[in-house]
Amino acid sequence: MNAPAPALLDQLRTIVGARHVLTEADATRGYATGYRYGGGPVLAVVRPGTPLEQYRAFCACMAADVIVIAQAANTGLTGGSTPDGDYDRPVVIINTLRLKGVHTLAGGAEVVCLAGATLYDLERDLAPLGREPHSVIGSSCIGASVIGGVCNNSGGALIRRGPAYTEMALFARVNADGAVELVNHLGLDLGTTPEDILTRIESGNLPAADPAGAPRRAASCHDYAARVRDIAAPSPARYNADPERLFEASGSAGKVMVFAVRLDTFPRDDGTATFYIGTNDTAELTRVRRTILSQFSELPISGEYIHRDAFDIAAVYGKDVFVAIERFGTDRLPRLFALKNRVDALARRLRILPANLSDRIMQAASRLLPQHLPPRMREWRDRYEHHLILKMPREGVEEARALLARTFPSASGAMFECTPLEAKKAFLHRFAVAGAAIRYRAMHADRVGEIIALDIALRRNDEDWLEVLPPEIAEAIEARLYYGHFFCHVFHQDYILKQGVDPLALEHRMWDLLDRRGAEYPAEHNVGHLYPAKPALQAHYRALDPGNRLNPGIGQTSRRRDWA
Repeated sequence: MNAPAPALLDQLRTIVGARHVLTEADATRGYATGYRYGGGPVLAVVRPGTPLEQYRAFCACMAADVIVIAQAANTGLTGGSTPDGDYDRPVVIINTLRLKGVHTLAGGAEVVCLAGATLYDLERDLAPLGREPHSVIGSSCIGASVIGGVCNNSGGALIRRGPAYTEMALFARVNADGAVELVNHLGLDLGTTPEDILTRIESGNLPAADPAGAPRRAASCHDYAARVRDIAAPSPARYNADPERLFEASGSAGKVMVFAVRLDTFPRDDGTATFYIGTNDTAELTRVRRTILSQFSELPISGEYIHRDAFDIAAVYGKDVFVAIERFGTDRLPRLFALKNRVDALARRLRILPANLSDRIMQAASRLLPQHLPPRMREWRDRYEHHLILKMPREGVEEARALLARTFPSASGAMFECTPLEAKKAFLHRFAVAGAAIRYRAMHADRVGEIIALDIALRRNDEDWLEVLPPEIAEAIEARLYYGHFFCHVFHQDYILKQGVDPLALEHRMWDLLDRRGAEYPAEHNVGHLYPAKPALQAHYRALDPGNRLNPGIGQTSRRRDWA
């Protein structure tokens, strides 16, 4: 591809400062390589420090006719915020992580988040107000951004809140003639010029009320509780490409440049109780799920499933992440992972050091740590194949106690009510599962192959939810990790393959199995460059970006100008 005139790089340096325009391969590699998948060369990585710099850098790139990929934390699992394949124009990544900022509205009942705000930032800022964001500690990613979740219609572990969604956003889109248009649908009067609007959104100088007569848009999925309760429905409760959840920035996957989103927050739950259930009969968990969803007056806060094999791998290969969160808190994890990336970059440059050096160091250190899982969890691991961690709000605790007392102990299962410490450790262990597959492969790279990571949404009326693989597929797999959000029927399925197995061919065979089951996928990590976008999602992308100037190729669509 032909590089644009050096004038673009000079212009970008003038806008954001020379130290925030990265062009050398060693400097851009961490931004241009996906967390689990994807990567490719870029002309530059630009790191604006204000929304106005973000806007001006974006306009400069559009005027120079280069491709722009918007990126925040780069924690996606399907390569959706990094380049992939061949492009007909140079690629510039605009990374927004310097754009921190969370502004509260209505005493914290709502928030406006800037492009670099993370879930950690939001959770921390809301805690003194007794409020919580749409999603708290996630199942897969460290340091994920708020806007990244919205743009991908990401899911979450919290049953009552549904997928990340808003109809209230401030973004720039590029019209068919190449003109950049700033769209303010935050419902806030911030002025008329980009300079006024973006300066006020950065400073938090926001009006106290919406403009008189302005239409009230949704800032969360208000209908999700009713939807997840419909256990007779032959369709999933939530998945990324749900046409009902595609609205401007929501589900945009980088096809517009987002500066801020407005979201609802939620009262913090106090007086909760957590129950740990184990069984060797999946039908018992099915009955618990269907009874709670159809008969309880209060929905659970969360209900997380872990298979015994995932439990075992996380106990060994997720131990350091578990302990790091327990001792240092989630807010320090991004810094620890930044240090990890620097160690790996040093190993790549020196070449005499082993691959995955940081993983090897962290895994060795974890072996020196004392046992981190409570005795009752370890006992349940020995006795039962299937584990469910059920957290109930204060108003639903007695309903849950009564149901579980009638159900357990049984011939196949049992449960216990967690102490606060056991509850904390149970959810931390569940969180550690996703990264454990990556660590397992890093430590056994000499004898295992690639990882296939699927996140699937089963139909709400499915009762046989546990996957049974045909022998010819099962024989190609070294290890399987099954875990997920049980009441939403969204499951994460990670497969560590045997050496020599073609991951793409095997994954396509797995897709055929999922299609036969009526599942939707991906459920919450979005299509990225791994999955083909379905017609409704493609139409959403084309409407937002008619010239195919932003993140072309997403969802295996055309990478060419004007969708050629």
